[in-house]
Amino acid sequence: MGDIAKGVFSGAWALLVGWIVPAALNLSVFVLAVVPTLQRDALVARLWPGPQLKVSLLLLVGSVLVGLVLHALQNSLYRILEGYVLWPNAAYRYGCRRQLRVKHGLRDRIALLRLERRIQEGRAGADAAVQLARLRSTPAVTRHARRDQRRSVAQRALLQEGLSRYPVSDEQVAPTRLGNAIRRLEEYGYERFRLDTQVMWHELTGCVSDQTRRQVEFARTRVDFFIALLYGHGVVASCALAALLSSRPQTDVLIATASALIMLMPVWYWSAVKATDEWAASVRSLVNLGRKPLAEALGYSLPPELQAERTMWTLISRLSRLPYHERTASLDQYRTGSTPPPA
Repeated sequence: MGDIAKGVFSGAWALLVGWIVPAALNLSVFVLAVVPTLQRDALVARLWPGPQLKVSLLLLVGSVLVGLVLHALQNSLYRILEGYVLWPNAAYRYGCRRQLRVKHGLRDRIALLRLERRIQEGRAGADAAVQLARLRSTPAVTRHARRDQRRSVAQRALLQEGLSRYPVSDEQVAPTRLGNAIRRLEEYGYERFRLDTQVMWHELTGCVSDQTRRQVEFARTRVDFFIALLYGHGVVASCALAALLSSRPQTDVLIATASALIMLMPVWYWSAVKATDEWAASVRSLVNLGRKPLAEALGYSLPPELQAERTMWTLISRLSRLPYHERTASLDQYRTGSTPPPA
């Protein structure tokens, strides 16, 4: 009973903080700033409750309902911001090229700083001068070279932090910052161990400890919170602008409300991108700690060699994703109690 209560509380906490609380904040702004400016025609007067108690109850019920709807639509909401849904092909390709340039620019700036440090310490190789000239001739590097040289050690670490928000493979780059920040945690298991966490997610989370699983849930809740705020601000700002079309609007209040919400939307977007750092760390812990329990739960023994492990996870992920093929019979060598695979 205690485990059931913990599971219910964990799920309710993620729903409450991630979606219902932002919905309550956005509805409160709508009720306080937009509703009083609307012309009270017969329809509005009939639908809108009068006593303060009824308004508070309406906010509570509306926040829960809107939060539940947002939670149910979360995959679609994420995919829009990641650049996978409702993006024209031309915009998608342009966004990918732009994000790829940003990634390469960060990589080259970090490489230049490291190369200059090795040259100063006398640890550079014979081809250091050629590499230095090539990096300094890159436009994305020359624009920031002088400012990067004045950075402290902590400030230079921020460049590496920005680069870490991109997937390792250039083929996995998404057209938006949020898409790349999420894509890097989605491809972590596959890039390191060939464990496709997108396919094996439920099996993986079912084998780890409750603490590890809760870390992933709570880390994602932070991102959910900012995503819900962003979408809610967009809807409330649109309602405020639409209210300007009424016959006697309070123009100053509506314009101020819409302007403030629109200016806050990039802040919430960037906050969501930053919040993915904790999410990525929790997924990394999930993969590193959960591989061995997952292999044992599936009836396999984790090979001692890394390359053999990568082969095993490739076959297991393929077996879960695709129809059975005779080639997957080679998984027999990794089954518990079978002869160890050759080195």
